[in-house]
Amino acid sequence: MVFIVVCCLVSCIFSMIGVYALTKTLKQILIDIPNERSSHTQPTPRGGGLGFIMAFAVSAYLSQTLLSDPQITFAYPVWLPLTFLVGVGCMDDWKNLSSTLRYAVQLLVACMIVSQGNAFPQPWLESLGTVGFGVAIATTIIGLTALINFYNFMDGMDGLVAGVSAVQLGFMAVWSQEPVLWLLVSALIGFLYWNWSPAKIFMGDVGSTFLGAVMAITLLNQTGTVEQSWSALAITLPITGDAIYTLFCRAIRGENIFKAHRSHIYQRLHQAKWSHSRVAAVYMGVTVALALLIYGYGSLGAWISLIGVTIAILIAERYLSTHKSLSN
Repeated sequence: MVFIVVCCLVSCIFSMIGVYALTKTLKQILIDIPNERSSHTQPTPRGGGLGFIMAFAVSAYLSQTLLSDPQITFAYPVWLPLTFLVGVGCMDDWKNLSSTLRYAVQLLVACMIVSQGNAFPQPWLESLGTVGFGVAIATTIIGLTALINFYNFMDGMDGLVAGVSAVQLGFMAVWSQEPVLWLLVSALIGFLYWNWSPAKIFMGDVGSTFLGAVMAITLLNQTGTVEQSWSALAITLPITGDAIYTLFCRAIRGENIFKAHRSHIYQRLHQAKWSHSRVAAVYMGVTVALALLIYGYGSLGAWISLIGVTIAILIAERYLSTHKSLSN
């Protein structure tokens, strides 16, 4: 336990120093200029996610390889698709790659991840034999790319994705008994020092897609029961709930769901004069509540979480609609 705490402190410090260095460097070459869709008003460097990624990678390597700690393991084959995704994320932050190219890369990464293990458990397909297995693989790959994109969609406010991800990964470290995730949680805490409102740097696509992929891998590689695997999915609801609800509403309105927008619940809360820190704190608080429910009550807690988040979204929609009417 003491050793893990020391490794976490190292990861946090590495992250703080690395992100600070990136802030100074990227301020000269990679700036996010505010536009009509932005939630920020000041030009801010992006790509800071590389700082916490490197801190996590270095601390995991030191603890696993040099110090041979059996408690902290992160399979080396997993790093290959993650490294590929990080490289493309850096290019996207630098050059704004086309959405088609980005999704093609995400599909490739998802296929690489699934090829290293099994599909996400879908027992209702088992009776279909080979066809069912193929369907399970396909839905898992699509689900992986969806999760990667959802984390990217939600990265539009200071501290939001970093804070929520820290809580989610902390929960998964306990739920899945994966101590290595505490190193990433610690790296995110170090990043949050610079990313909390008012943010000195943004994580960029390199950071958000990495977090989505790590969460997907963690959910996919659980060793518990089918019920435990599905229950753990509920911890993603603060991210996936907002993203799916927004996609559904935009599709119903006949809007292009692939076009950039400002329609997410978190963005509309900011438009309703909520501060960045308030929005991030609320989403983090909801995530903590879901973690306690799932950990305490298992599948029942997951169902309560789903119902609770659904009600919360409907209440938020009502509140935002009323606020918009009063503003007009």
